Amino acid sequence: MDFRLALVITVLSAPLSVFLYRQIRSSLEDIQHTPEERTFTPARTGPAAQEGRIFSKPVYPIDAFPGSGQFKTIYGTIHVFEWGPEDAEKVLLMHGLGTPCIALGDMKRGYSDAPNDLVFDARLYTTQVLLVLSSSPLSWTGTSAFHIIGFSLGGSIAVAFAAYHATMLRSITLVCPGGLIRTSHTKPLDRVLYSSARAILEWLRLKPFRDSLEPRNGAACADVPGEKEGEDDLAFDDVSIAEDRPQVTIGEVIRWQLGANASFVWSYLSILRSALVYRRHDRTWRVLADELARRRAVDALPGLTGGMVCLIVAESGIIVVGDECASDAAETLGTETVETHILSGGHEIAISRSRDVNSIAMGFWNRPWQKYDDRYRI
Repeated sequence: MDFRLALVITVLSAPLSVFLYRQIRSSLEDIQHTPEERTFTPARTGPAAQEGRIFSKPVYPIDAFPGSGQFKTIYGTIHVFEWGPEDAEKVLLMHGLGTPCIALGDMKRGYSDAPNDLVFDARLYTTQVLLVLSSSPLSWTGTSAFHIIGFSLGGSIAVAFAAYHATMLRSITLVCPGGLIRTSHTKPLDRVLYSSARAILEWLRLKPFRDSLEPRNGAACADVPGEKEGEDDLAFDDVSIAEDRPQVTIGEVIRWQLGANASFVWSYLSILRSALVYRRHDRTWRVLADELARRRAVDALPGLTGGMVCLIVAESGIIVVGDECASDAAETLGTETVETHILSGGHEIAISRSRDVNSIAMGFWNRPWQKYDDRYRI
């Protein structure tokens, strides 16, 4: 036998034998389901150390709002804030991709655990919404049971939920929503980082991606990375999270989350790969459009009275561009379906102009919809 051929056979036989051994061994072993307690990554709730900086106490305290509570699910622990008069209007507020929890702690944010074997898409978050509603001592189910408000990422989650659970909702308000951001705004390098191509090892993506989330002057905000702030815009990361905490900014909370929640970075990347941020397809939005149309018909279905959506965008938004968002929402949902409000400011309007946002949303809830002919009108 030729020496070279023998050498090749010898070199190849070793890895082939190992491969066959592993295949045969796995087929003979009993199939074991991974224990549920290993399928989620717990959030660290203690003070976080980030690059040598130690927070004496979390910049985002666990009792930041009334009604703070945590409950266990098969997906891990979820942190929720629920407060207000029991007989008042019920409102579910979905926060943004990088912003702190305001009412519902998205999985992998703040004090909430994160599933580590699932894709972070609309299906997972719809399940989380239903789990959170079931945790309340009050009834959040039934016909027209509550209003939903979604900011940024929370806007696209609200759209997904409303598309398939419209009967449960009284109204839907979207504030600078994700899901319609045009992919033309992403840079070539970002597209590589966000892709699912296996040619690049995941840990090689996570390091530069994590660095891009670190708050710094002039850098993109963590709600949607990849864009620069304009000179005349208020930097998103510099906005205070609350009037009674002017010294605590969104950037500080993002920095805290990078150290306090081990799932923050990779789950963030998983979200960007879905259709919850960038406009990759319009299927869910068009499903919602159909549901809204049914509520403007003669025999209107219950829920989302009037078949309308309240859209609030920022005049100088560079993350969710106001004109683009309003145009694309009208295109996907229907021009007569969307009631658009434009507020001066950037992507931070949900926080910096929260009173105006609240006023617009509540005015939309209390609109005296009346039925004329085959449509609802004001």
